[in-house]
Amino acid sequence: MLVMLVCFGALIVYGWLVSEFKAKADAFDLAKIPKMESASIILDRNGQQMGKIFIQNRLPIPYDQISKEMVNAIVAEEDNRFFEHHGVDYFGVLRAAISNWHQGKTKQGASTVTQQLARNSFDLHEKSYRRKLLEMFLAERIEDHLTKEQIMEYYLNRVYFGSGFYGVEAAARGYFGKAAKNLSVGECAMLAGLLKNPNHYSPWNKPAEAKKVRDFVLGRMREMHLITRQEYEGAVELNLSVRKKTNPNRVSYAIDLVRQQAIAALGYDTAMNEGVKIQTTFDSKLQMTAERALKSHLTKIESQPGFAHITYQQYHQINAKMEELALRGEPVTMPPTGYLQGAVLAVDNATGGILAVDGGREFLHSEYNRALQGRRPPGTLFTPMVAAAAYSNGLFPGDPVDDDCIDNHFVMIGGVDGILGEWGVERADNEYEGPMPSHEAVARGKNAAVIRLGYMTGLNQLKEFCKRAGIRSPLRDVANAYLGSSEMSLDELTLAYTSFPGAGTRPAKLFTITRITDQEGNLLFENPVTRVQVLPAEAAYQVHTVLQDALFKACVQEAVASGISTNAPLAGKSGTAYDFTDAWFVGYSSAVTCGIWVGFDKPQKIYRGAFGKDLALPIWAQVMNASLAVFPSRELPIPSGLKQVGICRSSGLLPAEGCRKIPGMLATEYATEAEMPTGVCDVHGGGVRSYNRDIDQAEWPRAAAAVDLTRIRPIPVNAPTLLAQSDLYRAVNPTLSIGPEDVNIKVARAISPDGKDPGADVKGPGSAGATNVAVALPVAEKEVRKAEAVRPMDLPSVAPVITIPAPKPAEF
Repeated sequence: MLVMLVCFGALIVYGWLVSEFKAKADAFDLAKIPKMESASIILDRNGQQMGKIFIQNRLPIPYDQISKEMVNAIVAEEDNRFFEHHGVDYFGVLRAAISNWHQGKTKQGASTVTQQLARNSFDLHEKSYRRKLLEMFLAERIEDHLTKEQIMEYYLNRVYFGSGFYGVEAAARGYFGKAAKNLSVGECAMLAGLLKNPNHYSPWNKPAEAKKVRDFVLGRMREMHLITRQEYEGAVELNLSVRKKTNPNRVSYAIDLVRQQAIAALGYDTAMNEGVKIQTTFDSKLQMTAERALKSHLTKIESQPGFAHITYQQYHQINAKMEELALRGEPVTMPPTGYLQGAVLAVDNATGGILAVDGGREFLHSEYNRALQGRRPPGTLFTPMVAAAAYSNGLFPGDPVDDDCIDNHFVMIGGVDGILGEWGVERADNEYEGPMPSHEAVARGKNAAVIRLGYMTGLNQLKEFCKRAGIRSPLRDVANAYLGSSEMSLDELTLAYTSFPGAGTRPAKLFTITRITDQEGNLLFENPVTRVQVLPAEAAYQVHTVLQDALFKACVQEAVASGISTNAPLAGKSGTAYDFTDAWFVGYSSAVTCGIWVGFDKPQKIYRGAFGKDLALPIWAQVMNASLAVFPSRELPIPSGLKQVGICRSSGLLPAEGCRKIPGMLATEYATEAEMPTGVCDVHGGGVRSYNRDIDQAEWPRAAAAVDLTRIRPIPVNAPTLLAQSDLYRAVNPTLSIGPEDVNIKVARAISPDGKDPGADVKGPGSAGATNVAVALPVAEKEVRKAEAVRPMDLPSVAPVITIPAPKPAEF
């Protein structure tokens, strides 16, 4: 009777369990099982895989792409009776229960592959008997609706193999660099063994443990007759071999840029989770060349004698020590990424597709993409924009501009000396050369002449041109804006430069993604290609000839040293920001435009004499040489509206006989019908100008002051003016008037013919020979004391007066 009651009670409990948990199991939507987060694949322009973007690094594959040995390894390790049970292995449950009862604790589980699939698909991870019962009923329901092959396929695509790899395909490629269908029996055994504890059996962190679990699984496969003895012995004897560990989450600036643009096109969930295929404009080989060129040349720059900053290698050593301390749990302060940085951007002139991009030396140190996000003054790299604006408004490239010192009232700077003053050329030997064609002034970086060209054009016209060219950054309303003092980004300038090989047009935007398709091949996104008119084709070609000369005349030595052929159909311009804080080069072929930037994240001098032609041009040359093999260049066609004309460099007019007798005085330019000069040179041949394009400097607009000077109270001078020993402005024959007694002393420092200094001769007003007041002051003081006059230090009430007599012709 008691037995009957117990059985009856058991039936009631079983019926209750079946009714409750079966109803719960039936509520799950089994259609979600095949839908799992998967990595989106990034392909280059040739269909080659460049990388992946994902939340879970998973690459789903069908059952027929999984090796038979992988399935057998899972059966041997995880579920011996997989092909025999109906979702739940009750014999295994009983065996595990007895074993755990004998050991007094839970040591064995009995979850089948189907149960694990149910648990992972619907996030059933609560540790309770109720969860276990629901899992069992759900597993049986899955077996009713799916085949064994489908269950194994979904299981192997979903499970976690450690080190960020979800699914067997991602794990096979991550650990062994091969597809899952090509795995050996030993590799399959290692992956199957990882499922118990991916961290403990990691082949990278604990190779001995990984080999031990591999051999254990191989032994189980041998016991179940899934492999032969010979296969077992051969696999066990092999050493554990895995590929070098990589970081699949943060690969490069290029991959991160694609990730951002894919999210913008599709939204975060679709781009990151649904395993879409992203076809891009990148060229993998060119991308690799760009990354290598940037890193290798910046390392070379750091070895220059004048380089006094922390190097990348020094930072790397410090960073490695800090990481070791962090792993030990000790407090650390990570060093700032203060080493020399750079950026590369290469684009397709026809479409605006980015072929290669590198935003810095190390993505793991800083995700800040300097090619797209950094805004720095381009310096003389900007001057072709001034020429383009000028020629677009009808100025002839042969029109002369004066390369001479500019009145400080116009430029608002102090002095004209220095290797690279704001108005100096981009070279160490700074000289003014007088009138020259604006073509030559821009090509050679003759910045005083470029300023005059800018004033002839007008800042408003330049702003309008820059907007059409794709330069979003604003220009400052000051004179040095013509020389690139306004901050801009590398992508803006590179896009603007595509206007010149593009016959006056440019792509509407730069982009990386051409199209995106889902896993079934359906089109989700496609990038349209449109172009924008920037300047007339004639003006674009005129600027192109300027940039050809800038590369092959102004920088010919550096170009040849960098491996550029002087016969190559290329053009480009270097740029150096004031005080050597930024070095640039942007240039192009008929097919590709490439921009380079070198500098620090926090603006500071790289070293004195760090010109763009020395720092940025060699990187550009490596990238462009590599591009020519894939994107052949051709000579740009001359627009039909341009004609060649010979001119005099000084006047910009047709050459006279006198011009032809002066070496180097003749030049050849391209002119439209309206620009074509008609008069003969009025400098060397006595011709008369039939038109006047000169603009009187007195009529030039003054640069606006940064502050309202009327609100500042002037401070009266109540002490003598300090005369420096080094006379920056080279005042000629200064006369010093001293003392309330009207004692005038003229100090002369005469140099004898034999080169000896006989001393200073102190005489009255009008004497000749004085050149340096600071040197003569001690002599003056001695003479004043002799005459029992007041000492110079007793003269605060009367400021010294400097008079400068007219210089003699022989002194110039």
